[in-house]
Amino acid sequence: MADSQRLPVVETFHSLQGEGHHAGRSAFFIRLAGCTVGCPWCDTKHSWPAQGHPEQPVDALADAAQMAAEAGASFVVITGGEPLHHDLQPLTQSLDARCGLPLHLETSGVDPLSGRFDWITLSPKRHRPPRQELLQACHELKVVVHGPEDISFAAAMASKCEDDTERLLQPGWESSIGEALAVEHVRQHAQWRLSLQSHKWLGIR
Repeated sequence: MADSQRLPVVETFHSLQGEGHHAGRSAFFIRLAGCTVGCPWCDTKHSWPAQGHPEQPVDALADAAQMAAEAGASFVVITGGEPLHHDLQPLTQSLDARCGLPLHLETSGVDPLSGRFDWITLSPKRHRPPRQELLQACHELKVVVHGPEDISFAAAMASKCEDDTERLLQPGWESSIGEALAVEHVRQHAQWRLSLQSHKWLGIR
C-alpha cells in the first residue's frame, strides 16, 4: 500500500459519468492503481498493478478536483483498479477541505471501507464476494451480467442491502446474452433498473 498521503494514480480526468444512477452528470474522476480482484471482462486492466504508476500527493489530487469543480464538475468519483486497496481517509479529508464537491466511490467491496463518501457504488463480483459492511453501506448496487448465474448473484446481493439501495443490472459490454437477461429481468422486477455504459457508446472517457 502507498504512503497514506500519496497514492498511485492511473489517471485523472473530467468527463461525464457514463453508467449507473448518476449517468450523464459532469464528474471528475480519480482512477487509483492496484487491483487484485481480476475480472476477466475488465476494461481497465492497465490499472491492476500498483507499481509503475506515479504516486501523487492527496493535496495535489484535491487541487485538481477543485479546478474541475470550477470547470463544471458536479462530483468527484474515486475509482480504480480497486480504490479500497488503499486507505482513502487522507484523500477524502483533503478533497473535503480543498474541493467541497460530493464524493463518490466505485468499489467491488472486497476491502474494509475507508474515507468519507456521499455516494457508494458497489459492483460485487461472484468470484470475490463483497464484505457485508459494504453491502449495507452502499447507495447503489450495480451487477454486471454475462449469464444467468449473474442474475442469481444479483438477487442474493440485493437481499443483503438496505431496502432503499438502488438496484441496477448492467449488461457486459458486447454480451448479447447479458443484455437480453438484464433487460428481461428489469422488465419483470420493478425494483431493478438497467444501467448502460453510455460513455462507450459516445466514445468518451
